[in-house]
Amino acid sequence: MEFIADILLLAGALAAAGYCVVLSRRLRRFTDLEKGVGGAIAVLSVQVDDMTKALQSAQQSAVGSAQSLSQLTGRAEGAARQLELLVASMHDLPEPVFASAPEPELEPEPAEPEAQEQVQQEQTEALFLSRRNQIAEAAE
Repeated sequence: MEFIADILLLAGALAAAGYCVVLSRRLRRFTDLEKGVGGAIAVLSVQVDDMTKALQSAQQSAVGSAQSLSQLTGRAEGAARQLELLVASMHDLPEPVFASAPEPELEPEPAEPEAQEQVQQEQTEALFLSRRNQIAEAAE
């Protein structure tokens, strides 16, 4: 009976040793810097460094842009103040009077007396009709 127990104990020890060898190989492959998790960690570390540099340059650019924007805003506010003063001073000025040139009067061409009588008659009829239309409109 002792002999069977020793054989089973030896078999268990050999199985444990074989299992340890297999685990050792897997662990070596797992931590390999080129293919395993170690490589992934190394790549991620490099990417983190690159992202940190990019973030720092973006922050510097943002600070520069903010300073430039504040300067431009200050200039714009100054220009707005000047424009307000100019507009306010425009209210104090008198209204401009535009001199209109007198329209040249056309001298009527000498016409025949019959043509002049006809023009006068047309003007009288137009005047009569316009007054008649006004009276008709008032009556309605």
